[in-house]
Amino acid sequence: MRSGTRTGATVAVVAAVVLSVGFAVRPVAPSLSSEVTGDAELAQRARPLLEDGPRATAAVVEVDGDRVREAYFGADGTTLYEIGSVSKALTGLLLADAIERGEVDPDTELGTLLDLEGAPAATVTLSELSSHRSGLPRNPPGVLTSVTMLLDNLRNRDPYTGDVRDLVGSAAEADLTDRGRFAYSNLGAALLGQALAVSAGTDYETVLHQRLLAPLGMERTVVPATPEDVPAEAAVGYGTNSRPFAPSANAAWAPMGGVHSTGGDMGLLARALVGGGAPGVEALEPRWDDGRGDGVGLGWFVTDHDGTEVTWHNGMTGGFAAMVALDREGGRAVVVLADGPVGVDSVALDLLLEGE
Repeated sequence: MRSGTRTGATVAVVAAVVLSVGFAVRPVAPSLSSEVTGDAELAQRARPLLEDGPRATAAVVEVDGDRVREAYFGADGTTLYEIGSVSKALTGLLLADAIERGEVDPDTELGTLLDLEGAPAATVTLSELSSHRSGLPRNPPGVLTSVTMLLDNLRNRDPYTGDVRDLVGSAAEADLTDRGRFAYSNLGAALLGQALAVSAGTDYETVLHQRLLAPLGMERTVVPATPEDVPAEAAVGYGTNSRPFAPSANAAWAPMGGVHSTGGDMGLLARALVGGGAPGVEALEPRWDDGRGDGVGLGWFVTDHDGTEVTWHNGMTGGFAAMVALDREGGRAVVVLADGPVGVDSVALDLLLEGE
């Protein structure tokens, strides 16, 4: 116990030193670009909302029925953004699609697809993974792992490392806590995507492309396996210290947060979702409760906003923020992508719900 206490104290000291040095030489925070392209009226409505946070560029997409409008600040329709945990929502669509294909069912156990050697996680079902009810921890277990991830974040490095074997190994070491109750798990979402890839006989990038991206025409969306695979047209993300943050690009963790997309491609997705024509659209239907009154589907959340049911998922990486908000009944949607460390949930919701 004393050794653990000393370790924790040491970690705290190291983190404090890293933070203090970072803040001492902290550069000026980025401000929203004055260069605007796309729909001028949408840009005019979005700018005051986006200026509240430190960010240099942003993409805003508004869907109203068959009409799609896009506005860009310091970017254009080809600029790639990390969509962070919105990747989990795409993985949820893949699960619903795989169920419809008959490859898996909601109660398929993880251990039938990934080698977990009788670990507690082997009995977790795919639907439990997608709805964050598996009992798995948020991130890989272990004090050393937690310390490493913390320091990576402080140094503007992607904390999610290792290959699929490492990912499965983390699951094999994990205990299940309060299984059946909602507890957000990055580890669980990554495992789900890898399990779906195994069931399809390929890798996650390929199954995502074949079953979701290609059918919707999302030609610019990519799943880089390493930072070297990130295309040159990708935006640069900025961390809380206003310095560039290393890209989130890891094949093992891609199903939970490694997809990179553009405003145009995300508009195609949002339009297909509100129109009911996207593969795996049944994933959006709420089936469980998160314990706070929000509905939970397969990788999607549903929240009532003064009588308007909003289906959504947000995303945050070290240097990017994203939000997809859908008013399915009204046939409307808003997508916001930005390159700063501050969430854009309220931006998307304000644009979606204004005038409601």
